Amino acid sequence: MATVSLKHLRKVYPNGHVAVVDASFEVADGELLVLVGPSGCGKSTLLRMIAGLESISSGTLSIGPREVNSVLPKDRDIAMVFQNYALYPHMTVAENLSFGLKLRGEPEATIAARVAEAATMLELDKLLDRRPAVLSGGQRQRVALGRALVRQPQVFLLDEPLSNLDAKLRMSMRVEISRLHRRLGATMIYVTHDQIEAMTLGQRIVVLKDGAIQQIDTPMALYSRPANLFVATFLGSPGMNMLRGRLLDGRGWVLDIGEGNRVPMPGAMLPPGWHGREIVVGVRPEHLLPVAAAESEGSFAPEVEVVEPVGNEVFLYLRLGSLALVTRAPPERHRVAPGDHLPLKLAVAQLHFFDPETGLRIDPVA
Repeated sequence: MATVSLKHLRKVYPNGHVAVVDASFEVADGELLVLVGPSGCGKSTLLRMIAGLESISSGTLSIGPREVNSVLPKDRDIAMVFQNYALYPHMTVAENLSFGLKLRGEPEATIAARVAEAATMLELDKLLDRRPAVLSGGQRQRVALGRALVRQPQVFLLDEPLSNLDAKLRMSMRVEISRLHRRLGATMIYVTHDQIEAMTLGQRIVVLKDGAIQQIDTPMALYSRPANLFVATFLGSPGMNMLRGRLLDGRGWVLDIGEGNRVPMPGAMLPPGWHGREIVVGVRPEHLLPVAAAESEGSFAPEVEVVEPVGNEVFLYLRLGSLALVTRAPPERHRVAPGDHLPLKLAVAQLHFFDPETGLRIDPVA
């Protein structure tokens, strides 16, 4: 396997559209790194630049010790798995798996051994004589993975490989890919727009927006310490609540969100110099805590609009004036109905503060 190093990579199309602004990061040998962001953010373009399927406007790309800016895709020693599987419909599973090796002129014994190993690893050994048309979506995706696997490349590139699968199958394939990565110790770069896929698969995540990198970190570091408003709202399901208002100091800190509504923040560690100024306070749904009426001092009580049970928990969609909020609760503890007012407190140690003008994170001073 090998490292992949990007230094100030940029992609500008002839019409002037900048698809990748200035990408610099390194994928460690054996790492599974995920590129995530909304549609059109440049993640697939960046992956295709690594693969050699898109030209590089400027910057340097290296795989291992070798700069590969001008190296043809077939000579980069990478294997790519596509969203649409890209299988040959007239070939059997075995023929699809072996095709790339035959083009490279590998010995028949080597081809047979690698195909057998990949088929066993991906539970395709009973499907080798079938053609893609009779396979399920999950089976086709395993064939696509196997075709990359038999090549034994330095780097695996996966471009939204699970987006055509239903939710249950996506979950099982995520486990399959994670298991495969651990077994191979392979360097993998994985593109997705699904933040749950990114959080569950990636050892590190690169978050992109409009072609620019917003933050690179481990999944839990991104979740617990987002660098800006975009990362804070993009990662997490449901997303982070954003309370925009003015910090005031009365008998303890409150956030005045307008229309006569105030959210108490007793004991909160606040960033200095923001008293009386507009600020954005972020709070995850699990840190918006329902409290009993008898314990309601220092709480606020938005109106319940929608109750959404999802089995092991309930999502409660709330409104305080024009502010929409969501919290999560165990189903057996908080039985409320639309129209009820639910007393809530903020888990003040878990609050996030952002500059409303720049969107950047503001850290309190201990």
